[in-house]
Amino acid sequence: MRELVLYLARSLVDQPDEVKVEETEGPEAIILELNVAPDDMGKVIGRQGRIAKAIRSVVKAATQKGGKPVFVEIQ
Repeated sequence: MRELVLYLARSLVDQPDEVKVEETEGPEAIILELNVAPDDMGKVIGRQGRIAKAIRSVVKAATQKGGKPVFVEIQ
């Protein structure tokens, strides 16, 4: 999942080298923290959060067969 979020974010931003994804695995869920450059934050979030919702939907669809849910946090 980390690579999927990394690929999606890098294709959206102007500074793909500054995109970082940290994965934290807890007892009930996996949390992916997406960090981008401050100038690219709007491109990842989108108008009214539409792009952020789309990224979360893609991740949710990809993990539906797995055991733990995956959450994406944009920072």
